[in-house]
Amino acid sequence: MTKKIIYHFDFLLPLILLPFMGISLFLVNELNYHLFQKEIAYTIIGFIAFFIAFLFPIRKYLWLIPFLYFLNLFLLLGVDIFGISILGAKRWLKIPLLGFTIQPSEFMKTNMILMLGYLIYKNPPDKDGYNLKQLLKLSIYIIIPFLLIAKEPDLGTALILFIIGFGTLIIVGIRTKIIIFGLLFTVIFIPIAYKFILQDYQKQRIENFLGHHSYHVEQSIIAIGSGGMTGVDEKKATQAQLKFLPVASSDFIFAYFTERFGLIGVIFLCMGYFLLVYYLLSYTIKLKNDYFAMPIFAGVTIIIFVYSCVNMGMTIGLAPVVGVPLPFLSHGGTSFINFMLIFGILENLLAFKHEFIYNFNSEMDEGL
Repeated sequence: MTKKIIYHFDFLLPLILLPFMGISLFLVNELNYHLFQKEIAYTIIGFIAFFIAFLFPIRKYLWLIPFLYFLNLFLLLGVDIFGISILGAKRWLKIPLLGFTIQPSEFMKTNMILMLGYLIYKNPPDKDGYNLKQLLKLSIYIIIPFLLIAKEPDLGTALILFIIGFGTLIIVGIRTKIIIFGLLFTVIFIPIAYKFILQDYQKQRIENFLGHHSYHVEQSIIAIGSGGMTGVDEKKATQAQLKFLPVASSDFIFAYFTERFGLIGVIFLCMGYFLLVYYLLSYTIKLKNDYFAMPIFAGVTIIIFVYSCVNMGMTIGLAPVVGVPLPFLSHGGTSFINFMLIFGILENLLAFKHEFIYNFNSEMDEGL
């Protein structure tokens, strides 16, 4: 059985991820050595999380998924009471004694995807897809965390979680009439939300996106333009080194990457993300009959695609500025550890799938 697990372990997936991690460490080290030291610690913790998730027999302990989901909801409620504010936003919980902070909304994406996989596995769709009643039941597990995260306030993360959740359900299967109705409702609801629901600073971000760019985006565009075709030396990367470019190690690390490596570097970076999304999508198609693994692969595919597009888009003024990290590149402990946890789960679903099928068939034979 051990040989089967090693045989089915996907070694290509970590190889796709390692260049992103290496580039991240390289850039963060140039920007801030103190952050680089923290990044090393996060990387070690991330790999530990990866191997724990990989070795944990998740298919045998599916009952844990609802427990973790509701625990994460409790942590989101705790942010409102015990959370700490960073840059004016109250989204983090501080871990006593360790000095680290965690952002429960980041882990909620993983737990929501697992919860959807659990629910879909327990009640898979028929050949026409989920009907309205079934969809509404599943939607509750998306809408509740959406509302809690939007209240922090972190509307950008909440909307992305919303897209990931319903995007996963669409890939799994929803009746066509419901999808069309949902799109029409969204088009009608957007102007209503802008007028009566969004706060002033959120409206300002949208107006900056549609009209005059904010200071952050202007400095980001200057940094990207400074990179030219092949990039500039570290000492000549003045936008980041002279602190004109805000949060260069996290939200705007793509701008610093472009300043250092130029258009050629950007082409290779985009190819890397395209390869990762394509590879994950191929597994989503291969696992179409596995109603536990398929929704999880679909959700992770959407996460990587949406995160990379939104982060790159906001740095060049093609998307509103939201706190979305560039996967495996942006400095940030919670996001990196969460991504490593997710990919550990994906490797587990691939490597242990045949052991699960073998044990399931053995139990069926004993029962007969």
